[in-house]
Amino acid sequence: MSADEIIHQSTRLRIMAALSMLERRQTLDFTGLKAIVDVTDGNLGAHLDTLARAGYVDIEKLFVGRRPQTRVRATTSGRRAFRGHAAFLRKILDQAEAAARRK
Repeated sequence: MSADEIIHQSTRLRIMAALSMLERRQTLDFTGLKAIVDVTDGNLGAHLDTLARAGYVDIEKLFVGRRPQTRVRATTSGRRAFRGHAAFLRKILDQAEAAARRK
């Protein structure tokens, strides 16, 4: 088990955590995700591009009325990668906790 270098970056980790809490086909709109992750439009867009190139998220751009809307969802491989990375982080925490108990 090792770190997923794409997800490991803190903003992408927060994005994947938020998206992984949704139902499988459920999406978050860009504005809602931006509020959760607390980053600028450009920063969120760049991180979403990285995640999309890795196949971890699907990005859907559409118009609702005359307003553009971007919707994002975690893919199956993105959810799997997030679970693996979360397990990696849990292992680190468990090892640190066990070491602290031994002292």
